[in-house]
Amino acid sequence: MIIITNMTTTTSTIAPYDRVTELKAFDQAKTGVQGLVDAGIQHVPRIFINQPETIPKAPTSIELPLIDLGSTDRASTVEKIREASKNLGLFQVVNHGIPLSVMDETLKGVRRFHEQDVETKKRFYTRDASNTVVYNSNIDLYSSPVANWRDTFFGYGSVTSKGGRIARGLEPNHLGDMDCDKGLTFVGHCYPACPQPDLTMGATKHMDDGFLTVLLQDDIGRLQILHQNQWVGVPPTPGALVINIGDLLQMISNDKLKSVEHRVLANEKGLRVSVGCFFITALAASTKVYGPIKELVSDENPPRYRETTVHDYAQYSVSKGLDGVSRLLHLKI
Repeated sequence: MIIITNMTTTTSTIAPYDRVTELKAFDQAKTGVQGLVDAGIQHVPRIFINQPETIPKAPTSIELPLIDLGSTDRASTVEKIREASKNLGLFQVVNHGIPLSVMDETLKGVRRFHEQDVETKKRFYTRDASNTVVYNSNIDLYSSPVANWRDTFFGYGSVTSKGGRIARGLEPNHLGDMDCDKGLTFVGHCYPACPQPDLTMGATKHMDDGFLTVLLQDDIGRLQILHQNQWVGVPPTPGALVINIGDLLQMISNDKLKSVEHRVLANEKGLRVSVGCFFITALAASTKVYGPIKELVSDENPPRYRETTVHDYAQYSVSKGLDGVSRLLHLKI
């Protein structure tokens, strides 16, 4: 187990201004946040400044599960994953089969991309999500109330896996049979050093909109989860992957599993990179409808969400932006 403690930030209010014009100017420059840093800015532009958020300090630390996937006690491993998914919505895994050298090189590759010459990166800068590779800053730049201090490139693919059992009473391949694991979005985030980290966020409070997220973070950290109304840090663990439950998995489990709220703090020194793999078929033309799994509902525990397609939910997610309000409320019955 890893002991993690809480961290908080203080932000400032800003006066009204022509936000749309400044957003367009930033976007049309196609240089992202890294471009601002390279230009030597000393003050955070207004489009990135957060409104104040008051979160009480935690009097104690909490334990974050570190689960050994190489354990021969499969039943115990499955139970640990189930409990972490139900109570925290997040856990870390080791002995997952990915060599440390591959993980390190993946992070270095993301860093190399973001540290390229600006003119080279501009060729990939777009807001057309149908492109093979998309590079931009803030996918929800025009819909979120505030921009995040990060740049991102991403691409889409498909995977084949064995699925998984999310609750007692389901077959082991239930998720796979539902095609929850058929779509994968690979994301390479870059969080440049920020001259005023208390004024902005690397990523504002949100929950992931897919089924499941697998995250590889570097040694800088700065990831936090909201647990019992307190922000607590998720420290990097060498060789570990962070796993967190997404909205769609919470929805089809009828709240048996928890989509965890999380954020990333801005950092004054050093460039932070991370790699996220999001299990979601957002761009697929599938009309497959998802709702609470029938085996998990009853007269005593009726469905808590209405049905939706993954595409429709993903479109709603982008249009809503990261405004700090759960997107699952859109589906609540």
